[in-house]
Amino acid sequence: MTTLYGIGVGPGEAELLTVKAARLLERVPVVAYPAPLRGDGMARTIAGPFIPAGKIEIAIRMGFTADRAGADEAYDQGAAAIAGHLEAGRDVAVLCEGDPLLFGSFIYLLQRLSGRFAIEVVPGVASPLAAAAAAQLPLAAWDEAVALIPATKSEADLERLLEVADRAVVMKAGPHLDKLRRVLGRLGRNATLVERVGFSDQRMLPLAEAGAAGYFSLVLVHGKGKL
Repeated sequence: MTTLYGIGVGPGEAELLTVKAARLLERVPVVAYPAPLRGDGMARTIAGPFIPAGKIEIAIRMGFTADRAGADEAYDQGAAAIAGHLEAGRDVAVLCEGDPLLFGSFIYLLQRLSGRFAIEVVPGVASPLAAAAAAQLPLAAWDEAVALIPATKSEADLERLLEVADRAVVMKAGPHLDKLRRVLGRLGRNATLVERVGFSDQRMLPLAEAGAAGYFSLVLVHGKGKL
């Protein structure tokens, strides 16, 4: 039976791919991945050292903007192309930055193809884990509650969620740093910005000292205690 594999490739450093992910990329004949309108995209770049020459590749191209209709169309087309290979008896691996099911692009292909084909999800190192390791900040200890929050939430929602969490990771933080600083200032919480974790240009500094940051950045909100 042919299988669709959703493969997490981690946040940036190729060596963070799992052994299972590397083994599957060696074996499967077809590799698909989200990509910008031009170029390979981050997931393909990360996994590149583990993709042998000669694979059939499907670049699911989209503008990566707030245009949900455009993204839906791209995923529809990508799912159709992937389905064609699966129906022809070829296994397909879909690359996904971080982990496939944590804000992962694979979720939208899973929604379209689940129930039609055998599917296996291969977990990847998610950016919150890599960022915590780089900063040497615990994500949770003992009975602490940790929140995983998209920075796109309203300021009121951010404050409500952060107020009750012992620690937190705020994702997609780049365009929302001023809003986060206001909320964390009112709550008296310290935080660390981590940008492009795992890449050669990784940046890490206290949120209070950070200026602008790109899309691939997150904020680690420190514990209410010492760390």
